[in-house]
Amino acid sequence: MNRPLLVTDCDEVLLHMVSHFAEWLHEAHGISFRPEDGDFGGSMKRAATGERVPSEEVWPLLHAFFRGEMHRQTLVPGALEGLGRIGEVANIVILTNLQDEAHPWRVDQLASHGIRHEVVCNQGGKGAPLLQLVERHSATRSLFVDDLAVHHASVAKHSPETIRLHMVAEPRLAGVTETAEHAHARIDDWPTATGWILDRLKDAA
Repeated sequence: MNRPLLVTDCDEVLLHMVSHFAEWLHEAHGISFRPEDGDFGGSMKRAATGERVPSEEVWPLLHAFFRGEMHRQTLVPGALEGLGRIGEVANIVILTNLQDEAHPWRVDQLASHGIRHEVVCNQGGKGAPLLQLVERHSATRSLFVDDLAVHHASVAKHSPETIRLHMVAEPRLAGVTETAEHAHARIDDWPTATGWILDRLKDAA
């Protein structure tokens, strides 16, 4: 029997990331990172001098965090319980923007928090891979959750019938992040989002 499909991001939706990334940057590299300032790379500065970290160093630092420090990440409150309830009526896929080599790391990381669903790694916009997932699952309805506006725009382009929920579960970012133009709604906590999602998927189950 075909079911609805929830496709959700991981970082800042299911797991906190930037707060732990900031802790690691300070501890291991002497870098101050204030993501709430808006510019991801530009928010990294040498703690001792205030000098901005060169852009060519930013992505290697991020990759190093995912390669060796993912154990630092913590579960967003209500995410596990929400996925449990949603999983009763829908299939769930976690679509995460990481290099393919990180796939087993992410699977193991999520499993350590009790989250055991299909994980798909992606690079770039999420609209095309989401559409592939919808077609592969023959989903009766699809719903997408992500913290980045660029991915909501991509999904709106490639799969406009997919319901799109903007969620920024990191408090340091939520207050300075505008609601994604192409999202149908913005909810930043799982207890509220779970009911909203279920209301939109149940009648398609």
